[in-house]
Amino acid sequence: MGADLVRDLRGASILLIHRQDQEAEELVRQLRRIGCQVRLAWPPPATLPSDVNVVLFEIHREGTPYWPPEAATDVTLIAIIDYENPTALQALIDTNACGVVIKPVRAFGILASLVLARSLHGYQNRLQAKVAKLEETLKSRRDIERATRILMQVRGLSEEKAYQLVRQQATVQRIALGVVARSIITSYKVFEDPPPASGGAQVIPVPRGPRRSA
Repeated sequence: MGADLVRDLRGASILLIHRQDQEAEELVRQLRRIGCQVRLAWPPPATLPSDVNVVLFEIHREGTPYWPPEAATDVTLIAIIDYENPTALQALIDTNACGVVIKPVRAFGILASLVLARSLHGYQNRLQAKVAKLEETLKSRRDIERATRILMQVRGLSEEKAYQLVRQQATVQRIALGVVARSIITSYKVFEDPPPASGGAQVIPVPRGPRRSA
């Protein structure tokens, strides 16, 4: 596993946001020895190049990061600090950096920081994907429950038959239950407050699948 993480760094595209000084030169040398493709940017760019995998950025001892974290949410962020006062440490937390490099820069520790930061960033992405999937699942369940209640109300069905109707439409059209449920909810919203009718029950259209030949 660790060997795979090191191999992944070879060829990684890294943007180093740092003043052009001896520290920056040392960082560039060490990163290239690891096998990374490094670009030095100063002043900080307005936009992030699309091919960048990792951004190393300097945090001033006054607590001012030289890269806004919201501009680089899809890349691994590694902060560079030279002072550990409370303000700088708070800025380090606020940037959501997955790793840190301490100045003065030394060869030892840079590889470990890169490996750890890349691993943590990947782990965070996997967690966010799981959370997004769970949220979508919960939303679909709520929509299915609401659609079932709508069908019970406007068609006089039992809860079981209303739910089976939603399932049937999902099977016929080969789409998710949540999609059918949202279609029913949308139709209900359209016809929820119709003009007064002379008689007859209100009917909510349910998506129908393609007709089958006899």
